[in-house]
Amino acid sequence: MKVDVNISSNRLIIMRTVRYTTFLFAVMIMIIPLHAQDQLPQATIKSIDGQNVEFNEIIEDQKVTIISFWATWCAPCKKELDAIADLYDTWKADYDVELIAISVDDARAAAKVKPMVAEKGWPYRIFIDTNQSLMRSLHFQTVPYTIVVDQNKKIVYNHSGYLPGDELELEDKVASLSE
Repeated sequence: MKVDVNISSNRLIIMRTVRYTTFLFAVMIMIIPLHAQDQLPQATIKSIDGQNVEFNEIIEDQKVTIISFWATWCAPCKKELDAIADLYDTWKADYDVELIAISVDDARAAAKVKPMVAEKGWPYRIFIDTNQSLMRSLHFQTVPYTIVVDQNKKIVYNHSGYLPGDELELEDKVASLSE
């Protein structure tokens, strides 16, 4: 009988250890992306002319930067970029902000980016993340996806999706960083 008690006791200890270890592992998995999410990831993307550029190098030091991820097939993305275009000159003058638009179109659709940007007349710097490595590094799956980077190159805001008026919330965030 004592053997059964020891076996049961050992099983209980093992089960508790496994649960505790699983819990710690789950917490670590949740914390790592949250910590990494405030840092700009390393990734190579393409300019609109097809040249490779390092993502970190296109973000200017000491400048608030809005980064809008979009796609040519995404109607809400285009609506958001159009809405911001109407306000962009004022934002640049009032807040010294820059918007960088990064298309997540794949290699086949990437050829549509440059003509669409020319047609829309968007005043932003445009890049393409054809293999979606930057998108994966930032842990998002859908567009439009917008982030704001502060003067220290830290991600301080993110927003998924677009509804009319979201650009005003974005402006409030940018304004608070420029004070």
